[in-house]
Amino acid sequence: MTQNATPPPTIRPVVWSDFTASLALGVRDFRAALWIDLCLACVFVLAGLGMAAVTVMTGQTFWLVLAVLGFPMVGTLAAVGFYEVSRQRSRDLRPGLRQVASLIWAARNGQIPWLAAIVVVIFLFWFFIGHMIFALFLGLAPMTNISTSLAVFLTPSGLTMIAVGTVVGAMFSGLVLALSVHAMPMLLDRDVDFITAMLRSLSAVLEQPMAYLVWGAFIGVVTLLSALPVFLGLFVTMPILGHASWHLYQRLVSDP
Repeated sequence: MTQNATPPPTIRPVVWSDFTASLALGVRDFRAALWIDLCLACVFVLAGLGMAAVTVMTGQTFWLVLAVLGFPMVGTLAAVGFYEVSRQRSRDLRPGLRQVASLIWAARNGQIPWLAAIVVVIFLFWFFIGHMIFALFLGLAPMTNISTSLAVFLTPSGLTMIAVGTVVGAMFSGLVLALSVHAMPMLLDRDVDFITAMLRSLSAVLEQPMAYLVWGAFIGVVTLLSALPVFLGLFVTMPILGHASWHLYQRLVSDP
């Protein structure tokens, strides 16, 4: 943070209409910047398809299950490009793909990479815990080919593992949501340090845990469902949720 850094904003309490209005604005931005959003989402859809191909070919499909369950954690990082599109549109500008990419690249020298590193560490820790859960329930199950790799998840032990993993993954996702739901757009919008941004975001969530729990659950369920049809649903849900997250932040913040 520079010497001329702006003071961190305050975040007012959220009401349910803020969520619905933000989603409506997210749909509006998606329709207005359709081709830019599709290009940005394409990167993550291709990454998901590549990850799925590797895990299936190697017979290690449980890693794909962990990645899909943990994807909502890194959704905040993936949404930075959509934040920038909405930010430009809120200033009555017409963002271009090259301009958005340049601004995202320029952010590498700011505070966003620090917050991104924390999210990635939490995501990797989830992989470690998830692997332990897999070993606990399915450590002795045969995972020799594609058919058994898929069928083993439908056994009683497999279904129990998925249930436990979903609960634990939701806890990790909730932590990431609390730290980043307002912090990531704040770092893009203002010159504040990442610790201050995380504390402001965490404070807002702790003041209204039920409201943000519902919002986070909605994001998680929509993201998981959109990833099931070969990740293709992310072409629509990622941009809309990204834009909506920006507009939610913009509606709630105010200068001190």
